[in-house]
Amino acid sequence: MKPKLFDLTGKVALVTGGNKGLGKAMARGFAEAGADVVIAARTEDQLKTSLDEILHGTHRCGAYFVCDVADREQVAQMAADALAKMGKIDILINNAGTNHPQPIDAISDEVWDRVLEINLSSCMALTRALVPNMKERKWGRVIHISSIFGQVSKAGRTTYSVTKSALMGFARASALDLGPFGITVNCLAPGPFLTDLPMSVLSDQEKQAFADHTALGRWADPKELVGPALMLASDAGSYVTGTTLFVDGGYTAK
Repeated sequence: MKPKLFDLTGKVALVTGGNKGLGKAMARGFAEAGADVVIAARTEDQLKTSLDEILHGTHRCGAYFVCDVADREQVAQMAADALAKMGKIDILINNAGTNHPQPIDAISDEVWDRVLEINLSSCMALTRALVPNMKERKWGRVIHISSIFGQVSKAGRTTYSVTKSALMGFARASALDLGPFGITVNCLAPGPFLTDLPMSVLSDQEKQAFADHTALGRWADPKELVGPALMLASDAGSYVTGTTLFVDGGYTAK
């Protein structure tokens, strides 16, 4: 039996980038906690298979949508389609993100604009589209997936760090807008998690350095983000808003 505080029965969660990695792990955790689940990603590859895996054995229902969050019109359409399909969205996880490392004096306008649109502006656009439905029902959870690089950084990560820091400020400010309507807004800031994005941009030496810098001496499995996400998405986190929870194995403690 699920502890009542973490029970999401009757809720609907939408997870961007829900076809793999952290997004898929969180979506599965929500389904296991009783939520119906919507996932979205830029390409249709993996979406149906991922949704089937997310829902397997949970007796929950769900849907998937193809959406490039770099395109504001697609974001607005996906939000409308999700509401039409599911009737409501209670929990929004702004998880989709990208990273194109470039030193400050080599940042291209194209990379800057695309990373900001995907990592930051899409979160604004999707939140803006979905919170009116939450406000009507006086309940909602918005969780932005930031990063430890919103507080610390490394060479070549200027654009990425800008977006992840901005999400923390976005959560603080919009929590004040939405608190009177029973809606909480928070960030999760993962540290080194074993997902495709860091694996694709880091050298083996950098990967080992990240592990060595944590208190636990290792990278995290995506499933280790589920508990913190479930806390913020459920009644267990009803008095937590406008803040950032670091899930980093002690990385920032060093």
